[in-house]
Amino acid sequence: MITIHLKYEIDPDKLADFEEYGRRWITLVNRFGGTHHGYFLPSEGDSDIAYALFSFDSLARYEKYRTDSFTDPACQEAFELARSTACIRRYERRFLRPLEA
Repeated sequence: MITIHLKYEIDPDKLADFEEYGRRWITLVNRFGGTHHGYFLPSEGDSDIAYALFSFDSLARYEKYRTDSFTDPACQEAFELARSTACIRRYERRFLRPLEA
């Protein structure tokens, strides 16, 4: 299993746009066979940092999802939402593996 950790720097004035972006990707990741663990939005503290976590059974399944997302119409709409609203300033992606008992 591989878990992808995303750290976003967002525009706090466009939080509603980012929330819509996140809702779309939760559905899309799950549709592509992953498990989305949610988006974590600013509350107290930094107003411009958000996180997301999602997992796939393997790096190969994640790579297939990434490749397929570039031609999937719903994914393209989600990418365009982020571009057109500029709700995301930048993001970092990390690949993690769980430690199990």
